[in-house]
Amino acid sequence: MNLSKPLIALSVTAALAGCAQTPSQPEHAFTLTVAHINDTHSNFDPVKSSFKANDTLVYNEFGGYPRLKTMANEYKEAAKEKNNSFLFLHGGDAWQGSAYFKLNEGAMNADLLSQMGLDAMALGNHEFDLNNAKLNQFMNDINFPVVAANVDTSKDPDLKDQTNLKPYVVFAFDGNQKTPVADLENLPKDKDLVAVFGIALDDMPNLAPNTGKVQFHNMVESAQATVDMLEAKGIHNIIALTHIGNSVDLDIASKVNGIDLIVGGHSHTLLGDFTNLGHANNGIYAQMVNNPDGESQTCVVQAGQYAQAIGQLKVSFDENGDVAACNGLNTMLSNDEYYHSPMREAGSKFDKDETTKVVNFIDEEENITITDEDVAMRSHIDSKYKPAVDKAYGSVISQVADEINHERRPGDRGTDKHGSDVAPLVAEGQYYWANSTEVQKVTGMKVDFALIGAGGIRTNMEAGEYREGNVSLELLPFSNFMSVLPVKGADIKALIAGAVTATLPEGAHAGKFPYGGHIRYQYTETTTHQKGKLDYVEVMTGTKADPSWTPIVDSKIYNVAINNYNATGNDGWTPLFKAQQKDSGRVDLAYVDGKLTGFKVKNIEEVSGKYKVHYEMSGPNCKAANTRCNTDAQAVIDYVADEQPALAPLSYEVVTFNRAQ
Repeated sequence: MNLSKPLIALSVTAALAGCAQTPSQPEHAFTLTVAHINDTHSNFDPVKSSFKANDTLVYNEFGGYPRLKTMANEYKEAAKEKNNSFLFLHGGDAWQGSAYFKLNEGAMNADLLSQMGLDAMALGNHEFDLNNAKLNQFMNDINFPVVAANVDTSKDPDLKDQTNLKPYVVFAFDGNQKTPVADLENLPKDKDLVAVFGIALDDMPNLAPNTGKVQFHNMVESAQATVDMLEAKGIHNIIALTHIGNSVDLDIASKVNGIDLIVGGHSHTLLGDFTNLGHANNGIYAQMVNNPDGESQTCVVQAGQYAQAIGQLKVSFDENGDVAACNGLNTMLSNDEYYHSPMREAGSKFDKDETTKVVNFIDEEENITITDEDVAMRSHIDSKYKPAVDKAYGSVISQVADEINHERRPGDRGTDKHGSDVAPLVAEGQYYWANSTEVQKVTGMKVDFALIGAGGIRTNMEAGEYREGNVSLELLPFSNFMSVLPVKGADIKALIAGAVTATLPEGAHAGKFPYGGHIRYQYTETTTHQKGKLDYVEVMTGTKADPSWTPIVDSKIYNVAINNYNATGNDGWTPLFKAQQKDSGRVDLAYVDGKLTGFKVKNIEEVSGKYKVHYEMSGPNCKAANTRCNTDAQAVIDYVADEQPALAPLSYEVVTFNRAQ
């Protein structure tokens, strides 16, 4: 069944203070259709999900690469039939996020993305999750360019000769006919010209430690310099393809003149109002932002996460290359098989009449559609890649009766003020493991509580059988090792207050948002999207059956279970870096020749924007065949298997996040 609906234009209003309405023009010199995706994170298969059809809760599936391909092809064919100019763009972070990536690394991404017909992709932070040699191979293997104008690879031995990583690409359009332009000194005179340039995070080394010797330059300065250069060459229709987060996109638009459209990623923001589906209103799609010159405007879009949706818009330019109109929407791509239960057992499947009602509901909505999977791509995945993935999932360790949801920031996508139910379980598991006899023999420390950043957790805990691979391949796929870190209470409070405050702006990247196990806190926002205060932090000093809470003491040293990425201070957890600059009592934990081994940290040094850990002897060599570093996942596997045969959320809340009213 394929009930994909045509794009219905939406009126666009300015949402930022001081932003003007999209200007009205009697005639448009040039109109471009843009389809876009971002943060697909190797979700080649559909994501199990749910939505409301009127008052009926429907358990379904959204997206997956074969469904994305079908919809993108429909958009392309519609543009071709109408002789419309068309681009298909990816806002970065194609890598990481599923068992497929764990087993195939960048190769499967290159294979499937090259079948999508993309015109360009932004350079995301997770593209640096392996090493630059593998990133270089990925860029050699794909049939579209990766763009980043503020990146210098000239000093990196793996990427210095890479020609498919470009600052920008230029296309010449004659209706639907599209031709790449390489020579900016000899531009075609009779074609509509569009430039697409990239912006990567300028603090990438702090977020993605495996950046090698790649240099990242200031986003605003690089963007303005790139726009000025392009306009000087005679190219005035300019798109920024970014992976910096929606709130930063809006900030860039307010500080840089001449960007007509920003197609973004990184914050996983599904822009648009999805309350009709029982989901959230995530902000205006195609939001117009005034540029600093007070004359031009930038249209800003982003399309969510995990290959569940695709965005499409039409942007019209006047004769000067300024935006005359910018309209579109994100569309969720659903299957056509529905259930009453998250377990999706046969007895809960919708009957024919119930299915018809859901289909009729979808037909009436603009932001959801039923889309068939591309048959050839589905078959290719199932035959070439899926057997090895299925085999890798291992033993069943628990049963999940009702899906347990993970949301990075409380209040987003319809969650309450307590946010994720998954993150506290993960932190509790790591607390449990760190206090096991095996671990305490190695560290010599009893752990007081555990902390984890929300971005390290990649999936919900879906209803049904829960296997080892659900943890190690999907939930915690980064193969981080656990650390036990002695740190003062004052540093913990500074960490929590700073990390939460950094996520307050609308569209902010919330991967740094902190959760914990055996610790809880309350934070109250005092100025909407700008600032707030940490009301209290308390450590659980009672038992699971009889919990009691004690205020954290600034001067007291607490032993914290935490993965090495956050323990080092990455992703804005800077107070932990500062606490270990001179000396550290931290012990990192990995298995060497099957034996749990501790690696004592001496201190941490900042080198060229990266945090470098110095060990008293040597650190874990995670590339060695005899070393297994994913103790963060092993901790949760052991906890679930031992303590949670019927996996359910914790009985107490870890986070209370009060938004300003």
